[in-house]
Amino acid sequence: MDDLSRRSLLALSAAGGAMIAGAAQAATFGNPDQPPQGAINSTPAALSEPGPQNKVLADQIPSFQNPPATDVGDMPMLWSSFNLMAKRVQGGGWARQMTATEFPAAKEVSGVNMRLGPGGIREMHWHLAGEWALMTNGRCRVTMLDQDGRAYVQDVSAGDLWFFPAGCPHSLQGLGPEGCEFLIVFDNAYQSEFNTLLLTDWIAHTPPDILAKNFGVPAEAFSKIPLNDLWIFQGKEPGALSIDQAAVASGGVPPQPFTFSLGGSRPVKEGPGGKVQLADSRTFKVSQTIAGAIETIRPGALRRMHWHPNADEWQYWIKGQGRMTVFNAGPRARTFDFQAGDVGVVPKSQGHYVENTGSEDIQMLVIFKAPEYQEVDLSDWLTHAPPELVAQHLNIDPQLIARFPKDQIGIMPG
Repeated sequence: MDDLSRRSLLALSAAGGAMIAGAAQAATFGNPDQPPQGAINSTPAALSEPGPQNKVLADQIPSFQNPPATDVGDMPMLWSSFNLMAKRVQGGGWARQMTATEFPAAKEVSGVNMRLGPGGIREMHWHLAGEWALMTNGRCRVTMLDQDGRAYVQDVSAGDLWFFPAGCPHSLQGLGPEGCEFLIVFDNAYQSEFNTLLLTDWIAHTPPDILAKNFGVPAEAFSKIPLNDLWIFQGKEPGALSIDQAAVASGGVPPQPFTFSLGGSRPVKEGPGGKVQLADSRTFKVSQTIAGAIETIRPGALRRMHWHPNADEWQYWIKGQGRMTVFNAGPRARTFDFQAGDVGVVPKSQGHYVENTGSEDIQMLVIFKAPEYQEVDLSDWLTHAPPELVAQHLNIDPQLIARFPKDQIGIMPG
């Protein structure tokens, strides 16, 4: 065999070997990317982690340690947790917060987890942002004054909401033997609970003669005012609700309530896999800047693939554990694990699903900086497009496409 023939044979053999190797590493169903992603394409030696690690923390988020082979590309950190946030503790309770400073992915709202002990008072104050809140435990008395001088006083319990428009002054007090705990959402990503307009701050920083002139009483009346703000302090248990309501009735009653029973509302989506209870400006009319829903997802169930076209989704995980994958152009896809106390964000119009991976119901609060809740369900879209068109996209028999869910329930049972 001459040198030319020998070189040609070697070249063909090398090319054939490369083709075989390439075929062995080709993308497969459940592993679409090149180079191949995921532990399924690696070896035990390569997957080992001999260096320093916080095993307790690592075990909390297994999807970070062993992501699905379908995850691809870079994506902002869309997971955080109140369990990582420092509390500010005072005599009447505590609070911890998560603004865009602590959680940069949250670009539209900030959140506060607050606890008021029995009789604990969150000092009379107001904000530059609107305040939306969900009660998660106990009972609380809320007081506020609207922009037309009408006072509102009401008691709320677990599952109830309140909304105070920006600039409207208000206070909160824990009731009964257990006090209360709640989650506050501000319609400004940088609004801090530790930097609010406080009654005691203003009084302490106003000259006594101005106070006397403003309130029409002697300046000495203010000689014992607190020189430092109270923020959260221990107070006395208030009297009956009717007494407080009668005491503030002279200015009239607001035309719409500033509280709402979300936990007691009729679900807008419900099936064997769970339910969605919604409060937006159509039902909770004073809440013009925040829409919120409680999603209950049964063990093994799947909150179907969907997206929200009008706002980012900010999540607060009340109980249970689950896994969420977020999809964006690129392609980019990233999977996150969540447990009680965690917070997640899904940017506007990015696809996602949530799977219950635990043994109890997921209860998750989802928040949107928008007057109304909007959702596009992937299965709903595909079943309302011409079947042959969908079949050509996915290489699926149209008869199988006809079996896709056409309902608006949005949660598939396990």
